[in-house]
Amino acid sequence: MIRICAVLLAVACSSGQAQTLDFPSNASLQAEVVRDADSYELPRDIWDRGEMPTQTVEGRVTQQAWRIEAPSLTTLQLVRPLREQLRNDRYRIIFECQTEACGGFDFRFGVETFPPPQMRINIGDFRFLAAERTGANGPEYLSLFISRTTEAGFVQITHVGPMAVDPEPIAEAEAAPLRAFGATPDAALAEQLEVVGRSVLSDLSFETGSAQLAAGNYASLQALADYLAGAPQLRVALVGHTDSSGSLEANIALSKRRAASVLERLVSAYGTSRGQIEAEGMGYLAPIAPNLTEEGREANRRVEVIVTSTQE
Repeated sequence: MIRICAVLLAVACSSGQAQTLDFPSNASLQAEVVRDADSYELPRDIWDRGEMPTQTVEGRVTQQAWRIEAPSLTTLQLVRPLREQLRNDRYRIIFECQTEACGGFDFRFGVETFPPPQMRINIGDFRFLAAERTGANGPEYLSLFISRTTEAGFVQITHVGPMAVDPEPIAEAEAAPLRAFGATPDAALAEQLEVVGRSVLSDLSFETGSAQLAAGNYASLQALADYLAGAPQLRVALVGHTDSSGSLEANIALSKRRAASVLERLVSAYGTSRGQIEAEGMGYLAPIAPNLTEEGREANRRVEVIVTSTQE
């Protein structure tokens, strides 16, 4: 079983002993179930043609659901540090997928998860990861199901390993608080617009190649709508941005459609005056992160709000 190490250490605690999954201090355990001498159907591939390949693994099954209080975090930012910890702890990643690439709705409901409110899964934004390793007492398997809502991130861990007389916890929340890459707290949106004239709407969710804003309530849009309602003389532009995948012409068109999708949501769901906002697109011409990494590309897929003028 996984053993606790000091926070942020890059090496194992001692020979033959492993590192606990280290959650940030803004995470809290929502549910835990331990089943001795049980089995678990570990997904090994995507849902396709009515079925999902699985492997039956046996041992002590431990499942936990964690909630991370950081509304601007993406699922990539949630999974990335956990994935690295697993690799550092000699786990081998055997399967990883995201949302539609997993099989969408069918995959989500083909995997055993805690019910809400312990584990909330956004059907339009989730990731799954499966890993295995051979420890001193035999094989171990671990899967992560990761999703987010507008309020928080959610992670379910399923660990299957050998029986132990006094098993260690599989995760603890002692690391530094986890914040979104380039994210700005929604409460500061008005201040940013007044001081620097722009702000990234960092909690919006777009899939690669999609112009449709995912369903849900977004704190950044509520903050923007409230600010514009209190400043009817203000005019702003919603500017869409993409990563560098594809041609410039196609990305400019896609980014403008994304901005237009946000505009329509502001008008229809938040009551913003259409006369105060316009939608434009920049494609990949104004990145805020390198397009050479997955994290950077996801950060670049964004919509910003920019103050364009005031009318007294």
